[in-house]
Amino acid sequence: MPRRRTTSSSSSTASSAPRNRTPHPVRVRRRSFGDFVKAFLAFVVLAGLVLGVPFALAVTVGWPFPGGAPSLDWLQREITVHTFLSILTVVVWLAWAQFTACVLVEVKAAVSGVGVPGRVPGSGPSQLLARQLVAALLLVGATAASLTPGLSQLGQSLEGNQKPSVAAAQQTPGLFAQQQEQAAATASALAEQAGQAGQAAVRADGGAAAAHGDTKYYRIQPPEGRHHDSLWEVAERHLGDGRRYKEIFELNKDRVQPDGSRLSEASLIRPGWIMEMPGDARGGELVEMPDEAPNVSEQVQQQISDYARTGDHAQGGGAQGGGDVQVSLPEQRPAPTPANPVTPATPAPGPGQEHATPAAGQAGDSFGLPEALLAAPLLAAGLLGALGRRRRQAMWQSALGAVGGRRGMEPPTPTGDAQDVQDALLVGADPEGVRLLDRSLRGLAASLAAESRPLPVVYAAWMSGNGDLHLQLAQPAGKPPAPWQQGQDQTFWMLARSDAEGYEEAETAAPYPGLVSLGTMDDSRLLLNLEAVPGIVSLSGTEADRAAVFASVAAELATNGWSDRMTITLVGFGDDLTPLAPNRIRHLDGFEDLFETMSAETRQRRGALGAAGHDSVLTGRTGPAQHTRWAPHLVLFAAQPSDEQALQLAELAADAGRLGIGYLVGTGGTDLPGAAWEMEITGEGRLLAPLLGLELDAQLLPVAQQRAVVELFTDADPGSGPDGGPRRAANTPPFLVDISEQGRPAVYARLVGSYEIIGLDAPDGERSALLHEALALLLLHREGVHPRVLSSALWPRGVTPDVRDALLERLRAWLGTDPDGTPRLATDATGRLTLAKSVVSDLDVLRSLYYEATQGRGVDSRQVRGRLLTDALVLVRGPLLADRPEGRYRWLTHEIVDAQLPLLVADTGLALSEFHLEKNRAEKAIEALNAALRTAPADERLWHELLRATHTTDDPDRLRALAADLVARSGARGVPPRTEALLDELLPTWREGVAAAG
Repeated sequence: MPRRRTTSSSSSTASSAPRNRTPHPVRVRRRSFGDFVKAFLAFVVLAGLVLGVPFALAVTVGWPFPGGAPSLDWLQREITVHTFLSILTVVVWLAWAQFTACVLVEVKAAVSGVGVPGRVPGSGPSQLLARQLVAALLLVGATAASLTPGLSQLGQSLEGNQKPSVAAAQQTPGLFAQQQEQAAATASALAEQAGQAGQAAVRADGGAAAAHGDTKYYRIQPPEGRHHDSLWEVAERHLGDGRRYKEIFELNKDRVQPDGSRLSEASLIRPGWIMEMPGDARGGELVEMPDEAPNVSEQVQQQISDYARTGDHAQGGGAQGGGDVQVSLPEQRPAPTPANPVTPATPAPGPGQEHATPAAGQAGDSFGLPEALLAAPLLAAGLLGALGRRRRQAMWQSALGAVGGRRGMEPPTPTGDAQDVQDALLVGADPEGVRLLDRSLRGLAASLAAESRPLPVVYAAWMSGNGDLHLQLAQPAGKPPAPWQQGQDQTFWMLARSDAEGYEEAETAAPYPGLVSLGTMDDSRLLLNLEAVPGIVSLSGTEADRAAVFASVAAELATNGWSDRMTITLVGFGDDLTPLAPNRIRHLDGFEDLFETMSAETRQRRGALGAAGHDSVLTGRTGPAQHTRWAPHLVLFAAQPSDEQALQLAELAADAGRLGIGYLVGTGGTDLPGAAWEMEITGEGRLLAPLLGLELDAQLLPVAQQRAVVELFTDADPGSGPDGGPRRAANTPPFLVDISEQGRPAVYARLVGSYEIIGLDAPDGERSALLHEALALLLLHREGVHPRVLSSALWPRGVTPDVRDALLERLRAWLGTDPDGTPRLATDATGRLTLAKSVVSDLDVLRSLYYEATQGRGVDSRQVRGRLLTDALVLVRGPLLADRPEGRYRWLTHEIVDAQLPLLVADTGLALSEFHLEKNRAEKAIEALNAALRTAPADERLWHELLRATHTTDDPDRLRALAADLVARSGARGVPPRTEALLDELLPTWREGVAAAG
């Protein structure tokens, strides 16, 4: 994820910033004829000094090197004019060599744009001459943009003031301050030089201001205990707003400090460094004038004075040369630049304006859907997948625990906020992104294990907008295994999306299950590895804002698709989040319970690691212990602990990184004792971490949406009703069809088996597939489909509103109207698209027939029940949408209809079999069961009834053949225990037959 420097400060401080520190647009003058004359003369002088001088010396007096080894007689010779000329020639050669070295140093610094050029020892005037000549030459050349501040004397660069053409240079993500800056490319340096010109122009008054003594300086203080000075705290104390640390950083970036080093990262400062402060800085003796520092030693006064001479006002000089460039603050953040991967950035678009799934942002508004979930594709995918699994599990539990029509398969249709949240999950989810992330991480673990290499410690992962994955390592870990590549330095590993798509399922443990989404910067999403943090991560802000972050983190950790196992302990909040993942989430009441639990677990993990011979949980995940231990334990402590409690947690967390335990602790203030990393959530939804160089659009789960999500999960659970008792499963289908002769539909679609439509003319061939898919989606959701859900299903990669609206108009025209003029495609009061009752599918008829047979007219009439069940089973022609084209209907992965249809068919077959067995018609029962097995071959209940029905025929050979077929279908998994017990009862010798066949 790109980091970025910007010269803009917060709006709250814009008016108070000193005039000489605020960049303004400036027009750099065009290159004149005189500039070209100067450049030509500089070229001539440089060519003469660098090339002409050695040529003249070599021709006239020869090379300075002796022809042979000198002897002692040489010292006794008389000094003649020739000797003097020889010595003078050597001096001239040395002077030429020194000047040539100066030219090379200045040219290298100018072209690479890496900062102030290095000094050639003892060559002050010589290097100054070389600098001026190179500057005059290159300022009008193509590489003039790469001149450094010290060469061009144009002041420090404004890297935020970059033209859009330069913004196209891309950079891999950056987060932490341990990485050193890399050299900028020539294109990036072009904008940097333009920014230097603009800043020098707007600071033209800076020298006068400094002369009057209004420039102030701060000396970085030494640490006190666990507290270390930071630019954020300096800005907060002396400027009134910690966010103004960027102003301090821009004033001091790349300037030589008293210890000889330079400030290159906002989070890397050292005690004793001098920081020039904006003119409105206040704070008593800690902010000193350059020449009036009575409360510090003479040595510090001298350091301040020396440092003052390195500033922009000391360098003087306006913009020289240049081209037709407009220098101004950009309205938006430019694209990443190679030189600055971790510097804090200016605000990005708010939540909901950009998403990993393009379809999430395809319409101009959300149509009332929750923005937070639309902007959280990985969280939405996890919740949607977990909800689907919960609903399928509930159906199977209901199927195995009930008989005939006394149970149902239809989950309750959500309404209100729950319905909006479900639609937002469908629109915002990015299951493909989750799949690629999971396969990429497991593939990396498998590759490293094959090379007998340990897993590197990963602090964060960035998922860029184009699908590339970047891992930020805690320290260099060598060359990454193919197809992974090294990023901008040795602490970044990168995998392109095209390479990730080539990964297959890897039989290995999830290497980094503690990754969790925190938010987005530009078009990239940050996932922080909570279990790898070397200590506590604190989160400050209001209680409501913190709760939204904590709920998002807890929900994603509980449902994500890139983890095998983990424990999430919630303290002080989240007791209602347990339904999301009862096997992962646990809730503790307060600090005492937490400290007692985590103390015991910390001791246990230390002992287990030592006994296994591992230095961290990462080495255990790639060895023989994988899948059996080393699962992460992540603690989310929302209630602010006292200072004493915080220090106790800090002691526990000191070794937590290697033990796989992470702590995220909430605090109302900005300082939590013992916190290793500090973050803040603002009321505008921005997640700030100044020391980490982060400004993100935070991923949130507000309380209203949190409750709606939990409602979806609790409604899907058949074991708990609203009053805490058993829940009675819903039996009534969402749409009942009139199955009488008078109820013939106007439009009839066959979805069970091959897709066919009766009652409509064939649509335009080019758009036929899209219209058919849209109609199928509407038919499977008789409760209505949100327009955003429809568009994201048909165009997962995004679509413009006009294309979506055009499709809806074609669909309305194709479906037409009923004889009374009612359109067959309408919009209900909530804005959702609904079909008229005259548009029916065979799945609707199948559900209605089964319902009437088991709960309607068939209950009181055996003859009616048999006819209805037979008619229902005749409708089954195969799986749902059997001939759907490859690449379409991907939205079916979010549905549970693929599980509902086999269950419905199996129930129909079982009911019809029971109907025939009541009259001892075993062959008819077997025929019904075999018909159902063609659509539901994995339903164990059908096999059980088939075995019983076959047993009633008193044909042992037939029963033995059926048992052998069943064993063969079971494969390596073996016969299920219940089926094995039934075979033992009906055919005690079945194992002998299997052995003989084997």
